[in-house]
Amino acid sequence: MATKLSQEELLAQFETLTLIELSEFVKAFEEKFDVTAAAAVAVAGPAGPAAVEAVEEQDEFDVILTGAGEKKIQVIKVVRELTSLGLKEAKDLVDGAPKPVLEKVTKEAAEKAAESLKAAGAGVEVK
Repeated sequence: MATKLSQEELLAQFETLTLIELSEFVKAFEEKFDVTAAAAVAVAGPAGPAAVEAVEEQDEFDVILTGAGEKKIQVIKVVRELTSLGLKEAKDLVDGAPKPVLEKVTKEAAEKAAESLKAAGAGVEVK
């Protein structure tokens, strides 16, 4: 009867294999147990899919008005320029801060909008 090897012993055995031999072993393992090594690696990853998403660069940003500041009328004008809102809707948005002004825009558009709002005296946050 075969003796059971510990993980350390198995790893020691794998260290002695060449890449070709290890590749052949993985193929045989996949066939014998009807699994794929790619799925096993994804499950065994440090944090799973969340880690992959965190590494990807963000490409959609939200511009959030955190406060109108002292020049509320100027901020309302800028909000109207950035959005297609009417005067009443823009005023309600500014009065109800913190609220998103633009959602899911490019980084450049978000930075430009934030600069415009800051120049008008508003408090702005880009997420």
